[in-house]
Amino acid sequence: MTALTKEQVAELAAYLENAELEAYEVTKVTDQYPEMDFEDAYNVQDEIRRRKIERGNKIVGYKAGLTSRAKMKQMGVEEPCYGFLADYFQQPDGAEIDTKSLIHPKVEAEIAFVTNKPLRGPGCHVGTVMAATDFVIPAVEIIDSRYKDFRFDLVSVAADNSSSSRFVLGGQMADAGDVDLRNIGVVMERNGEIVEVGAGAAVLAHPANSVAWLANALGERGEEIPAGSLILTGGVTAAVTVEPGDSVTVRYQGLGTVGMRFI
Repeated sequence: MTALTKEQVAELAAYLENAELEAYEVTKVTDQYPEMDFEDAYNVQDEIRRRKIERGNKIVGYKAGLTSRAKMKQMGVEEPCYGFLADYFQQPDGAEIDTKSLIHPKVEAEIAFVTNKPLRGPGCHVGTVMAATDFVIPAVEIIDSRYKDFRFDLVSVAADNSSSSRFVLGGQMADAGDVDLRNIGVVMERNGEIVEVGAGAAVLAHPANSVAWLANALGERGEEIPAGSLILTGGVTAAVTVEPGDSVTVRYQGLGTVGMRFI
């Protein structure tokens, strides 16, 4: 049962998307509408997506967020959320990321899946995901909540496209069946110093579980993950704050490195 009218959904979508596009903080949407539920939140997210498509952006995939116990604990939430990825979010490996276009960026190491078949819930599971995966590729997501002081509840973050902002993909891909995705080790360095280490199992015990969860969550709204989608499965590491001048390199066992510099 939704609490928001179509007009309120449109108003909140403009409120949050303008904050993303112009890089300024806002107060969380549940302050204004405490009765909002997840259906309302994803209706707002869908309207933000519609606005981007209308403006000529392409949607290239999805991200699952808050999929690790470390991340849930860090953010004080108990279940994952998801968002969409627009084409302009993608930055090349080695990119200079302009912090002036972001509010309070944080980076997390992820394993990304690229699909070659559609995935639709309910009933999507790891086996379905692995069979529909073209390849896996290392990724770093740069998350950037629009909310003041990076503080939010799960309904508010879902409305805010789950803090999506930028991502960088590595150049080395692999067949999903050739990589031990549960045990793949990841080391994140900031300015040459190790700041986080993790393994694939941090993401819902196996990164493919994250894709299955996403397909099932989208299925509840009558949607699917299209073939050819890029899926960021969630942070293998906790999120690390970055500032202008920082360089970040993430090393993935058997999958090379991903790097970027913040200016």
